Amino acid sequence: MPPTVEDRLRDILEAIAEIDQMMSGHGLEQFTEDRMRRMATERCLEVVCEAARKLPDSIKQDARDIDWRKMNDFGNRLRHAYHRTDVAIVWDVVQNHLPPMKAFVERRIGASR
Repeated sequence: MPPTVEDRLRDILEAIAEIDQMMSGHGLEQFTEDRMRRMATERCLEVVCEAARKLPDSIKQDARDIDWRKMNDFGNRLRHAYHRTDVAIVWDVVQNHLPPMKAFVERRIGASR
């Protein structure tokens, strides 16, 4: 049975929590130098992007502040052009695009309880 919308939302939230934990106390320079941390972060971002890509448009319409297309394009880059992943772009996504997604998912999960 394929994952439900709630499953995908939980997957997004769990992956963001992992990223938050990995990034805690680390700046861009430390992140850039720590290959294992970058790779783990990229994997969690793949989960976020893939789960977000599978959310119905009706749900995405409730979060117009999230650039769903950018997240989808970024996910495609991680999956298919991993060899050209730019650390600055990963950092930007983590710092600027995950917080609104996390807030949205927390609201959605809270509203469904």
